[in-house]
Amino acid sequence: MTATRRFLPGWLSSYATLYILFLYLPVIFLPIFSVNTAATPKFPLSGVTLHWYEDLPKTPALIDATWNSLIVGVSASILSTVLGILAARSITRYRYPGRRAINGLIMAPLVLPEVIVAISMLLVMLQLGLSLSLFTVVLGHVLVCIPYSMTVLTSGFEGFDRSLEEASADLGESAFGTFRRVTLPMVAPAIISSLLVCFTISLDEFIIAFFLTGTEATLPIYIWGQLRFAAKLPGVLALGTLLLLASFVLMTIAEILRRRAARRTQNEGGLYA
Repeated sequence: MTATRRFLPGWLSSYATLYILFLYLPVIFLPIFSVNTAATPKFPLSGVTLHWYEDLPKTPALIDATWNSLIVGVSASILSTVLGILAARSITRYRYPGRRAINGLIMAPLVLPEVIVAISMLLVMLQLGLSLSLFTVVLGHVLVCIPYSMTVLTSGFEGFDRSLEEASADLGESAFGTFRRVTLPMVAPAIISSLLVCFTISLDEFIIAFFLTGTEATLPIYIWGQLRFAAKLPGVLALGTLLLLASFVLMTIAEILRRRAARRTQNEGGLYA
């Protein structure tokens, strides 16, 4: 038993190290090859250059795809967070029949194959007579982002001191006024975290956008289109590096805000804990 206890921590550490290397080693190659002077990503590097990064702003299609992704990401994050606030408030505050079933249905997109969700949404959009556009992409991203928003916001709402709301009501404030003046400021870090998480997910999401986009491509669709041309690969690597950096920064800020919200409500649960 003693030998097992001594062996187990070392084995777990080795396993965790190998797992992290397997998961992130391909990602590390992305910024390395993005500064290679040769168009082919291989070792040894032919040289180091920032030429591929300098050419990115000179590509009109890329600029259009970036604006489209920003429009979709901001719209999806706002809608997802608003709906997530209402759902998280309902789940954590009230007890009613079917509450757990409703929560499970909201979280279903996390476990369903994304391609199935995308095809289903495409069929629904066509049956409703909607033409494929950025609007349909926003609707698809909202469906995917709401579970993440719910998880982050539930962490902010759980453990909330209801005596603060009761004190506000005793002082004559309305229910909506109490929610606006007391509840929302207390969970503001969780709300901002939800916005950042949903924006990051929407920015990187490909499958939903692939099925629901029309003639206006988002960044992932643009990248997929460029991969068909070998000469465009270095620019794709440079763009992918920037997206990777942006995602890392946004998710780091979101996690910091989530932990701050958890400390304010005396709750350390949530998406990343």
